[in-house]
Amino acid sequence: MRQEAFVIREAVPADVPEIVRLIRELADYERLGHECRADGDLLAEHLFGPRRYAEALVAETGGHAAGFALYFHNYSTFLTKPGIYLEDLFVEPSFRGKGLGRALLARIARLAVERGCGRLEWAVLTWNEPAIGFYRGLGAVSMDGWRTYRLAGDPLVRLGSGPARDAPPAGPL
Repeated sequence: MRQEAFVIREAVPADVPEIVRLIRELADYERLGHECRADGDLLAEHLFGPRRYAEALVAETGGHAAGFALYFHNYSTFLTKPGIYLEDLFVEPSFRGKGLGRALLARIARLAVERGCGRLEWAVLTWNEPAIGFYRGLGAVSMDGWRTYRLAGDPLVRLGSGPARDAPPAGPL
């Protein structure tokens, strides 16, 4: 059986509608479709605008966007080096097992090495055994001693819009 040819390339502005489609498919796969608010205009601005917050790769086969990876830089104070955080990696189910996911991750790893990064990190849902097995097969290790926290929505707005407290208040606590 012949392997389908595919290409991994940097996303361009024309890819935004397909990336949004893939983001929605990922949200459904992760059982989080009800939380997905992917907006093509915002994504385009954040990927290609004057201040780029993220970068993306597209896995393409036969002119069809079959997968994507979206990532951005973070920083390790312990290593005093930048890192790359992989926010999303998704390959359409009908294209899994053909090497697209591995190729996307390998391209990001190559970028991390070229950019002098000390780490490549990502999160995976605990129930997603196929993904966990895939990542372990690449040599990735789970950070079991760490727990991810998130501040979003109203709690984020409350904290971010409250009075700044750079110093403790005067007087007894």
